[in-house]
Amino acid sequence: MDRSLALLGMAKKAGRLAVGSQAVASAARRGEAALIITANDASEASVRRAKSNAEINAVGYTAVPYTMFELGRSAGRGSPGTVAFLDKGLADGFLERLAEKLPDKAVDGQTDRPDKPAANRRTKQRKTAENADTEPQNAPIQNRRMKRRLTKTKESDA
Repeated sequence: MDRSLALLGMAKKAGRLAVGSQAVASAARRGEAALIITANDASEASVRRAKSNAEINAVGYTAVPYTMFELGRSAGRGSPGTVAFLDKGLADGFLERLAEKLPDKAVDGQTDRPDKPAANRRTKQRKTAENADTEPQNAPIQNRRMKRRLTKTKESDA
């Protein structure tokens, strides 16, 4: 077994590995992911999603020369196309061992997180909605449940 894949297995046993695109995306959103990696035979959609998660959440990203089967065997789960290290030390060790295996190729995953980029669109919308007092008091109520609650409280107050 390759030394970098052995480190992947150690990270899984330590509970410091997110396996699968959904687990990787949620770890990246929470700020726990240190490095996102994709298999060389992962689908284009998985690779695009992983790159997007890495870019939006300021996380390192690299594609590795392993198949989904090899990643899955090391991680102890099926055939994931995307895996994320949740520990910076393990991620750095993985990149070092990967660089030893591929001396002629530059490994582009950087685990030093720059300052997080501007928040995503949903967060911006939420913040502007919280700070803005632009909603008129007599705005129509969209939600039926909320409408019922308001009418019940008005009736009970009267």
